[in-house]
Amino acid sequence: MVKPNRILQLVLCVGLITTSMGCASNQKHESTGQYVDDSVITTKVKAAIFNEASLKTLQINVKTFKTTVQLSGFVDSAQSIARAGEVARHVEGVVSVKNDLVVK
Repeated sequence: MVKPNRILQLVLCVGLITTSMGCASNQKHESTGQYVDDSVITTKVKAAIFNEASLKTLQINVKTFKTTVQLSGFVDSAQSIARAGEVARHVEGVVSVKNDLVVK
């Protein structure tokens, strides 16, 4: 009777360790919570850009990874690049903005 309990304890211990390691994040992967948070930030940034009259019609792509927002796409002017970066920086939860927008 003692042996089956030890085996069960070992299996549970290994399962808990691998589960907790699977939820941890590293430089290239996000945890589930971080992914959800980043998705919310992306949605807020897209909405903020869409609500900005001067940026509304432009095609600006937004991606977020660990609270860093990346803007990409083509815009009409350098002012649009600056304004998009400014709008993104003011969204709650954004830590930094990587502005890769290009004037076409």
